[in-house]
Amino acid sequence: MNHPCSRREEEQEEEIKFGPYTVTSQVFLKSTHSFALVNLKPLLPGHVLVCPLVPHRRLTDLSLGEITDLFATVQRVQRLLARCFFRNSSSHLGRSGWVTEEIENGGSFNIAVQDGPEAGQTVPHVHVHVIPRIKGESEKDGEGEGDVLYERMAGEDGNVGGGLWDLSRRGETERRDGDGDEEMGGGGGGGGDGVVEEGMRAGRPKPGGAFPRIEDDERVARSMEEMEAEAAMFRGVLREMEEEERRVREVRREVESVVPF
Repeated sequence: MNHPCSRREEEQEEEIKFGPYTVTSQVFLKSTHSFALVNLKPLLPGHVLVCPLVPHRRLTDLSLGEITDLFATVQRVQRLLARCFFRNSSSHLGRSGWVTEEIENGGSFNIAVQDGPEAGQTVPHVHVHVIPRIKGESEKDGEGEGDVLYERMAGEDGNVGGGLWDLSRRGETERRDGDGDEEMGGGGGGGGDGVVEEGMRAGRPKPGGAFPRIEDDERVARSMEEMEAEAAMFRGVLREMEEEERRVREVRREVESVVPF
């Protein structure tokens, strides 16, 4: 069950963390296993993040219940953003759930997960980027080359971890300066300007995850035989995984039948 977070609820509930950072006041939606928060460095208006409440580092760490809830929350956030940003968009609750009308006429969404540091993740906590693309305003430019949004997401513009790191360090600097002012009777220096430079030298998350630029004429279509061989290889690995999972389930059943709980 999703519900919006009021200011009073935020004060009463336990703090919510995004990686090492406390973000309780930026959270606008909380569900059984997930939360949605506004973004410190939005690439476009309405760019928000949806995260599991448990600070899993990788998508593969989530349980079935958590991942189901995560993407159900993403879907709800899409409906919210469509209502806020897309013209001619409306949604209502029908017999089989939410029915969204005319979303296609108002815009589209980028839904992205940077799953791990090599993919550009700068906060070690799974987060789904939900970015509305408003028709006629923030839609993809033209039908040709790739979307510059992904280049920005992999650069400093999309460095959420770096931005949160800077914010936390500035807060620490201001607190230290305030303490110094009280002890010395005022006149403490700001010191905040050097935070970003200092951070780039030690500890500040760095952006990454950009795809290498490949010219279209270098991307040669594969043969049907190559694709079928790859699909067969994947099916074989899946069979191995299923067999391993079956053996693990058998061992668990044996243990549960012997050890009383």
